[in-house]
Amino acid sequence: MLELYLPGLLLAWSAYGMGILSPGPNVLAVMGTSMEEGRGAGVTLAAGMVSGTLVWGTMTLLGLNALLALYAGTLILIKIAGAAYLIWLAWKSFRAAMTHGSDMPEGSGDGTIAGHLYLRGLAIQLSNPKAALTWIAIMSLGMRDGAPIWIGMAVVAGCFFISLAGHMAYALLFSAPPVGRIYLRTKRWIQGVLGVFFCFASWKLITSKL
Repeated sequence: MLELYLPGLLLAWSAYGMGILSPGPNVLAVMGTSMEEGRGAGVTLAAGMVSGTLVWGTMTLLGLNALLALYAGTLILIKIAGAAYLIWLAWKSFRAAMTHGSDMPEGSGDGTIAGHLYLRGLAIQLSNPKAALTWIAIMSLGMRDGAPIWIGMAVVAGCFFISLAGHMAYALLFSAPPVGRIYLRTKRWIQGVLGVFFCFASWKLITSKL
């Protein structure tokens, strides 16, 4: 049975991983905090964000399963919404690739204690309405109509570990100033590749069989 759902799982995990590579407010906050306040502060902030990722993923899994159990036809609308969001991510990446910005992301610079940093990271992730759209798109890629609940759990678990690895990597890497300079030099190429991938993921989602 796993073979039936594995392509969708791999695409969902890949899309989520590409999203981590495309810096949004959460990733930029980790970058800035790591550079201004050090590795420990960046790791703590990232831990809060990863916790928020798990909360969003679990809520989306339970909510979508309940909705599909009542209205199976809503899967079509969910797929359209997910595909549209992936196209928006592609446009955002292409736009970032065409800009020549050279400013480094900024942290808070106030030496906040660990507990506050964790809660700040959690709040950033939970208060981001785009996180819900992200998870709808990811779940739509990973789950087909009639998929067992453990497939959704596998999507959430995989994305959790990707989020953990990605956010922690940003915290560790960007606490070293040379990495920030390298990122700025390669930003346009990175964003261009991400834009192409998001277009591909949107096409796969909208053309997949229910």
